[in-house]
Amino acid sequence: MAKHEFGIMQAPPVKGQRYDEYEPGKYNCISVPDNVIVSLQEPLSDITFFWHTVDIQGKGLAYYGVTLLSPSMIEKLLLVIEDIPAVAALTELLKKALSENKYVIHFGI
Repeated sequence: MAKHEFGIMQAPPVKGQRYDEYEPGKYNCISVPDNVIVSLQEPLSDITFFWHTVDIQGKGLAYYGVTLLSPSMIEKLLLVIEDIPAVAALTELLKKALSENKYVIHFGI
């Protein structure tokens, strides 16, 4: 089953650096099934995120790549997913990152 991985970054991303390597263990990632992310694609397409680097912005999650979520982006994502039981673990991870003012990294499929 395809899955997406989300983890909290201990240090903010560095401008000019690309985050292309698949490293879910480095960020203690949690998994979200692909079918859940697919069901959220439309509402997430209105949110601007960073794709692979803080130098590139795109709408929605980088489905096949890496997405970086700043605290302000996390707030917008929470508004979309907060009441969806299928993503309760992701909601908790996002709230933790927000309370610590940390970025979140997403590894697409």
